[in-house]
Amino acid sequence: MSEGIYAYLQPDGTWWINNTGFLAGHRGVVSVDACSTERRTRAYLDAIASVTPRPVRTLVNTHHHGDHTFGNYLFAGATVVGHERTREGVLGWGRPFDAPVWTPVDWGGIELEPPFLTYTEGVTLWVDDLRCEVRHVGAPAHTPNDSIVWVPDRRVLFCGDLLFNGGTPFLMQGSVAGAISVLEEVVKPLGAETIVPGHGPVSGPGLIDEVLGYLRFVQDTAVAGRAAGLSPLEAGRETDLGPYAGLTDPERIVGNLHRAYAELDGAEPGAEIDVVMAMADMVTYNGGKPLTCRA
Repeated sequence: MSEGIYAYLQPDGTWWINNTGFLAGHRGVVSVDACSTERRTRAYLDAIASVTPRPVRTLVNTHHHGDHTFGNYLFAGATVVGHERTREGVLGWGRPFDAPVWTPVDWGGIELEPPFLTYTEGVTLWVDDLRCEVRHVGAPAHTPNDSIVWVPDRRVLFCGDLLFNGGTPFLMQGSVAGAISVLEEVVKPLGAETIVPGHGPVSGPGLIDEVLGYLRFVQDTAVAGRAAGLSPLEAGRETDLGPYAGLTDPERIVGNLHRAYAELDGAEPGAEIDVVMAMADMVTYNGGKPLTCRA
């Protein structure tokens, strides 16, 4: 991708199948995120070892979701770095589960390992002479604790789940309005040339506007649904996804509408909503079947 900078992509980028990446220096490696299961994280570590014999000395978590953090415990000897609310989120979510929301997953012997070096705004990492800026984005977006890893000299951005490429963005635990602001005011002005999204293929800056288009679609759908007296589930069922119908995991429209409805009702970005109900409604939207997970 760029000298010493690698993206590790996991097809097909659906539920619990995320991207990671790493920067290889002369003395050690910085990893951006882990994977969801023991098997997948071990495969990622094998991929790093195929590139460099140096150890992973630093592991940065872009947010707390388990597809990016459950494998933290396998990075023996690494300093696990994340926003202070990422640590809270890892501990708050707890151990992995699948049923009744997702189809069965072989998680392996997961042990919770939250970030133990935390920050409030950001921290600078150096890989040899290459500056890497780890920044909290300043507002709830995908979650209340999203961070980016920006390599300014290479114009490379690891953006975690602020961006999905080919998959439906997911804002249930974050903020639709906040995500729009973060993409417009934080991510886009960076001028990144190469973007590693949290899920899906590596992209250029055009992906930002594609995701912004979907987020505004969610807001518009929420306004129309609320005006028609529909619940988030009813609005999701009646919505023609149009240009977004080809995105994977379309049931996320319902979780996103739960968040957008809350914001229309005056909830602050990132405020607590009934996540259990939102997830149950996604399953109902999916025909009452658990959501497909291939992790």
